[in-house]
Amino acid sequence: MAFFIRTALAAAFTLLAVNTTSAQTPAPAALPDPAATSVDALGWMKGFPPPPDKLITFDNPAGGVFPRTRWSFSHVRETVPTANVWRGSGAASPLPAATSPVQIEAVTFKPLGSTGNEQTLNFAQMISGTYTDGILVMHRGKVVYEKYFGALTPERPHIAMSVTKSFVGTLAAILADEGKLDPSALVTQYIPELKDTAYGDATVRQVMDMTVGVHYSENYADPKAEIWDYARAGGMLTQGPNYTGPKSFYEFLVTLKKEGEHGDAFAYKTVNAEVLAWVLRRASNQSLADLLSEKIWRRIGAEQDAYFMVDRIGTESGGGGLNTVLRDLARFGETLRNGGRATNGQQAIAKAVVDDIQRGGDPARFVKAGYPLLQGWSYRDMWWVSHNPHGAYMARGIHGQSIYIDPKAEMVIVRYAAHPVAANGANDPLTLPAFQALGEALMRP
Repeated sequence: MAFFIRTALAAAFTLLAVNTTSAQTPAPAALPDPAATSVDALGWMKGFPPPPDKLITFDNPAGGVFPRTRWSFSHVRETVPTANVWRGSGAASPLPAATSPVQIEAVTFKPLGSTGNEQTLNFAQMISGTYTDGILVMHRGKVVYEKYFGALTPERPHIAMSVTKSFVGTLAAILADEGKLDPSALVTQYIPELKDTAYGDATVRQVMDMTVGVHYSENYADPKAEIWDYARAGGMLTQGPNYTGPKSFYEFLVTLKKEGEHGDAFAYKTVNAEVLAWVLRRASNQSLADLLSEKIWRRIGAEQDAYFMVDRIGTESGGGGLNTVLRDLARFGETLRNGGRATNGQQAIAKAVVDDIQRGGDPARFVKAGYPLLQGWSYRDMWWVSHNPHGAYMARGIHGQSIYIDPKAEMVIVRYAAHPVAANGANDPLTLPAFQALGEALMRP
């Protein structure tokens, strides 16, 4: 069951969550023109059948390389195997619309790192400059802005990349609140197969907060980095006829060795999310897709089924394989903003779970990871917590996927994107100040 992804950028197309704000992967001096690289401008997959030079197919590595990703990110299940997340049989929860009290696209901000001499940008320029596929803003429970670009439409799912991790972390916090998962327990209480690995003496909480000392590199520039072994094991890169390595996520995870001490420092590594997903399956005796459906998707009144990318034995990728429509991403974010109460009025997630996420982790551990654009932040339950005056927190994924929750401004922003640079360090200088500026503008009388 080989996937179509063959190259480094193609691997970034799926879920390989490189350091999502790292200074190690800066944006190039000149990025491609967003308008000139849109799906409409370049005509990907247009025609019946499309011309050979416009095809994006399972077996062509170019399908995972920008600008083709502006189509691929919104068509994942047409190219790789997936597992469905059922929305349930009930009516979708409401997403009422309202007129924004401010002109959203005209809200201005200074990019991070500005010295004061740079040009002030506006929210519309942020949208274009981050290669946005779709963006939706909710304020006080109502949709005040919603736009789609290129291949994305309201009814079409888009890959969430590492935003997936925040769903997995939330599920772990839910099971812990229900007494079905013990965060203080050793991982091996649930997965004895990991006793001889880096996780043999790690706790579930350390996995949830990514403070595990594990030898694993996500450096795309290093062809020997473990990320490539992970990608081949999960089927995101071709294994080839002579391949003898791990052939599934599970087989790969049991090879990981310890490096450093657990609990000492935050270290963002996708394998932690895959281990946590394995723990959740054991604790609940459910697949990740079924667990997400039961504990979140049906409860928030999602309007569309979601789906996960899966490996060759049908194991969902907990590190970045979730795909949803943008409006359901907004429903999830709004549920958290309201202390776990969905827009249909149901208490979908216990308030104690939301409170635990919002509190965040230890900034002293986080700072050791070296995120220059995220000063004062922390990480808890696989969420990024700003600790800014608004108490904002985020789910983040490569290429610009975002859930941004601003409790003080009563605002939620969700965005799907196809930025040509994977690491969020390339879009954060626009994204973070624009989101904060909009929150501040919505709070003004």
